[in-house]
Parts: sequence; structure tokens; C-alpha cells
Amino acid sequence: MAGEGKKVPRAAEMRGYTRRFVGRVTERNRLPLDFSVRSLRVVDSVLDGMRRDGRGRDEVAAALFGFGAYVGEVLVRHAGAVWIDLDDAQRQYFGQAVGVRMPDGRVWSPLGKVVNRYEAGAEESLQTFYLTLPGRHPERAGRGGRPAARSEPARSL
Repeated sequence: MAGEGKKVPRAAEMRGYTRRFVGRVTERNRLPLDFSVRSLRVVDSVLDGMRRDGRGRDEVAAALFGFGAYVGEVLVRHAGAVWIDLDDAQRQYFGQAVGVRMPDGRVWSPLGKVVNRYEAGAEESLQTFYLTLPGRHPERAGRGGRPAARSEPARSL
């Protein structure tokens, strides 16, 4: 998932992983990845370019994981989500080890969403995903803080 033979980060490690990924990608390619909702269009565009190159999913797995982490971090910073380690049933359903829980308790897999975007193309737009995502707190946009802890998190697939 995070790359051939590499350890997949746990939820507590995702923010740091994402910052390092963005640092590497923006240094090499000068991409405007600033963790804004608007920047999800940039990720859509990058994934379109990767698709045009015709490389298989396995060849771009590390990049897909990194961009999935980026999308998840946009959800954390702007929609009130928190990174979570998925339980066994969620891992099987999403095919990922980590995901995000929205303020309303719904669980989503931004990592899986990026894979879907890569495989299906523009119909799986990441910006549209964010803008139509149920359970987000739009009033949090731009604040970058962490949401309040929940006493009993809801589970959903």
C-alpha cells in the first residue's frame, strides 16, 4: 500500500507521512499542494496524467497512497475528520488499513477513493467527492484544527 516492502503508516502517523510526501512531491514537481479544498483539483489533474502514462496500479501504488493520504489530510483540516485505524471488517471492505471518521461518525477511505479515481478517471473526481461528502462540517473550512473527541465513535462501512 505505502510502497513495495514498506510499512503502512498507522492513523497516528498519517499527518507526518502526508507532510513528508507533499514535501517530496512539491520539491520535484512544484505542485501547488497547500492542503486546501481547491488543491484537490490539482490531485485530479496529476492522477489524469498518471493514467495517460498508462502505468499499472502496482507501478504507481506508492504515489496513489501518498495522494490518498493528502486527500485524507484535506478532510482532517477542512471537514472535521480524524484519522483512524480501521478494524478488520473495515479493512476488508475498504482494502486499506487507515481511513477517516467524519464528525457524524461515518467512516471513509480517501486512500481507496484515490485508487478509484486513478482507475475510473474523471467520474471519480476528488474535488467533487469533497464537495458532496456527507458528514463534513463546512464551517470548519480553513481553520485546520482538530475536531473535538467523541465519547463513543459510530461505525459505518
